[in-house]
Amino acid sequence: MRTIRVETSAATILLTEAPEPKVRDRQTGEIAKDAMSGEALMTMGVVYLEDGESSLIKVTVPESGVAEGLTLGAPVSLPGLVARPWESVFNGQQRHGIAFRAAAVTPAAFPAASGAAA
Repeated sequence: MRTIRVETSAATILLTEAPEPKVRDRQTGEIAKDAMSGEALMTMGVVYLEDGESSLIKVTVPESGVAEGLTLGAPVSLPGLVARPWESVFNGQQRHGIAFRAAAVTPAAFPAASGAAA
């Protein structure tokens, strides 16, 4: 399936949910693994702010890509962020959406306010 690179240089991304293991099977508690490396995957919630609009999204990151020092509400960087459209049928209901994945999540700085008085 096609992945779409997400350009984040003009966005502010704030961590809203701490990284936690991504569960593959809720009944067994099996943790999701990367198909290529076998590494455990983590998910976290972020708010993506750009051009005066915001979106709450869940992002998946390999466990080794979760940096130390992450703080809820603080800005983060998501290098290698991609979006992947998906669709499935579950109990006869067709579902679709966009899955987000990044190579890592690291602390970032708030951008300098444009037009701020000095």
